[in-house]
Amino acid sequence: MPTSRTTPTSPATKSAECMIRDPGTSHRLLFVEVPDSDESKKRCGKNRLHLDLRPRERTQDGELDVLVTHGATTVADLRGKYDPGTGWVVLADPESNEFCLLRPEAEAAD
Repeated sequence: MPTSRTTPTSPATKSAECMIRDPGTSHRLLFVEVPDSDESKKRCGKNRLHLDLRPRERTQDGELDVLVTHGATTVADLRGKYDPGTGWVVLADPESNEFCLLRPEAEAAD
């Protein structure tokens, strides 16, 4: 049975968040409230759901190749923006819904 954890505010984002974790598979789904930004107002509407994906079986680069092969497009490549080996890639599906590709936990631990 999935478990959930809710915190009134995240210190990093200063917004409400809730994580649902499946103890059998360790899959996690984190919901974070985010304010509208000037960038989101330029688009035709706010994404009501934004997923951050963390590969479990491939590297970040390998997963990026698979996602692009399946129709995703790169919106912003933020790998290495803060330090070498850090960052994520913002992608959009064919309907322009944005999502982020994070580094796998094994790479993030490096």
